[in-house]
Amino acid sequence: MKRILLLQLLLLAAMPLCAQSLEAFKRRLAEPVVAESVSVRGRVAVCEAADAARAVAAASRMGTRTRFYGYRVCIFQDNSQNGRAEAVAAKALFEQTYPGERVYMIYENPYFKVMVGNCLTSEEAIILKGRVSATFPKAFPRREELTLSDLLE
Repeated sequence: MKRILLLQLLLLAAMPLCAQSLEAFKRRLAEPVVAESVSVRGRVAVCEAADAARAVAAASRMGTRTRFYGYRVCIFQDNSQNGRAEAVAAKALFEQTYPGERVYMIYENPYFKVMVGNCLTSEEAIILKGRVSATFPKAFPRREELTLSDLLE
């Protein structure tokens, strides 16, 4: 019982210290930067706090989330003997018909698939499916794991 009471007292005593250090950090961030080179009114000087640099470095070491769920439209899927050749043909037709749109040919045992687009929402995927359904009537949206690099390309 004494241990629990002592632990609670230690936690209560430590709480204000954490709040004070956070408040001190906020005040330091809110203070304007004063430097000799900033004599003209309306100029902004940016100085990176050492704490911020350490926080960014720690976040990058932790391996922040670079994968997330989005949607692509599957325009071709086949597992026949000619599946690969047909997938290559479907990919070439899509690239010719819809230039500038991302297209991916993948193999997920036993299917050859051609997927298009990098959509963040199902609504975007449905709109893309509507655009390509004239050329690929069997197209359907599918939830996929995307990466940040998929969106940046």
